Amino acid sequence: MKTAKTLVLVFTLATFMFACKNENKAASTNTTVTKTETTTPSKKTGQAFIEDDGSTTVLSIAIGSKDHSTLVAAVQAAELENALVNAGPLMVFAPTNEAFAALPEGTVDNLLKPENKDALANILKYHVTPGNYTKDFLKKFKKLGQANNQYVKVEVVDGEPMIGGAKILGSVKAGNGIVHVIDKVLLPSTEE
Repeated sequence: MKTAKTLVLVFTLATFMFACKNENKAASTNTTVTKTETTTPSKKTGQAFIEDDGSTTVLSIAIGSKDHSTLVAAVQAAELENALVNAGPLMVFAPTNEAFAALPEGTVDNLLKPENKDALANILKYHVTPGNYTKDFLKKFKKLGQANNQYVKVEVVDGEPMIGGAKILGSVKAGNGIVHVIDKVLLPSTEE
């Protein structure tokens, strides 16, 4: 019996020492990798920065549109790129450059400042709805729950859906949802 206990103890110690030896090798290998990683230039990470796999996302549609450069700049300033490439489905109401230009002078420049990142992100999230609804299907709603936890009103005017007072100018399907191009920037309520 004493011999059996001794054998178990020796086996346990040998296993423990062998495991520690392998762990040290792995740690030294990881240290080398870490050193390599820290010497490379800083790059943005996340799904938005993975090489294109051929499927379009709501973000890639906006990036590819010359009429949405202000929207893309705002998304980048708010660091929301990764949210717009998620599996979705996402419905993005994408204001045109002209829609941003119609805001009071200096509004966009002010929102793009780093200290206003949270306010900008709130406004941009107000343009995103979970779902993948066509323009015609949107006529069935009275309001939509937005990604910033607020609601935007949906009205039908002359047979056309109006989202928060904005007219849908066109729609583009994406792999992770749909982009509805709108003629107005949607501004969330500031009331709590």
